[in-house]
Amino acid sequence: MNYWLVKSEPFKYSWEKFNEDGRTFWDGVRNFQARNNLKAMKENDLVLFYHSNEGKAVVGIAKVVKEFYQDPTTDDSNWVVVDLAPVEALKNPVTLEKIKADSQLADVGLVRQGRLSVMQLKREEFDRIVELGSGE
Repeated sequence: MNYWLVKSEPFKYSWEKFNEDGRTFWDGVRNFQARNNLKAMKENDLVLFYHSNEGKAVVGIAKVVKEFYQDPTTDDSNWVVVDLAPVEALKNPVTLEKIKADSQLADVGLVRQGRLSVMQLKREEFDRIVELGSGE
């Protein structure tokens, strides 16, 4: 299993809307590195959902429910989507500030490549962020 983080601006597509929908295709990715990450996602991989710009926090856990296919919002065959479904909300959102302050997360992509919208995480990074969000 692999671990990922995806970013969405809450005014465009929020965690709350994602939960209402119950499933979505992750579209709009127009960066080749992020696209390659979408292509590497496998069914049942776990994904952290990050609110970018407003909030700047990991707010929930999702999973990949369908592997990559052509992005239906464009005819350009360079771009793909995956289907995601929500798993659970984090008890406490994990802010970017908290992530940057945690020595165990010093190398996380969110800190090193802040503009990348889809990034892979190491299992330890995923687990640490979930731990920080559990409120324990």
